[in-house]
Amino acid sequence: MGCTAADVARAVRAVAEVVAEHRVELIQLDRAIGDGDHGENLDRGFRAVVAKLEESTPDTPAAVLKLVATTLISKVGGAAGPLYGTAFLRASTALGDAAELGVTEVTEALKAALGGVVARGKAELGDKTMVDALDPAVRAAEKEQGSVVALLSAAADAAATGAESTVPLVARKGRASYLGERSAGHLDPGARSTTLLLRSFADSAADA
Repeated sequence: MGCTAADVARAVRAVAEVVAEHRVELIQLDRAIGDGDHGENLDRGFRAVVAKLEESTPDTPAAVLKLVATTLISKVGGAAGPLYGTAFLRASTALGDAAELGVTEVTEALKAALGGVVARGKAELGDKTMVDALDPAVRAAEKEQGSVVALLSAAADAAATGAESTVPLVARKGRASYLGERSAGHLDPGARSTTLLLRSFADSAADA
């Protein structure tokens, strides 16, 4: 049994709850090396997404992700809106008109999301960005093809490890890069939020 549009919509609502729960944490992480608005922006964006989903549930998984993308792009300021918006939009495009998602579709969606973030942010591994969480997550997903739950769990674990690896790094992209050496010693907020989203998606898949 694959993940349907309703399953994906339910997972997105769960993500909104997780973002709300970690809003202050993300604000504090971003305040240390950025503008301090990451948690607030993401929370506002996903609240808007949930409001859109209350109006109507799109009929394919891709359509759900496209709704997420367009809402985040229009409602979220800073870097988070364009980056996450692009990630969800590329993932949506990769899914096409599939009615249900299995391991192949989820893997392709994650790969497309990473490609979108890299293209939009011009970041690579080691730059102290969300790429440091998302890139290892995709590589873990490609290796774990047993089930969607196992795939997303492996991706979330890899993202968590990748996020932790940003602590000693000196930022080379984004607002944090303005701090130079002083950016070292801090967890990247984008890498942290990427981990939170992937863990939430994994939990939702396990509960489905």
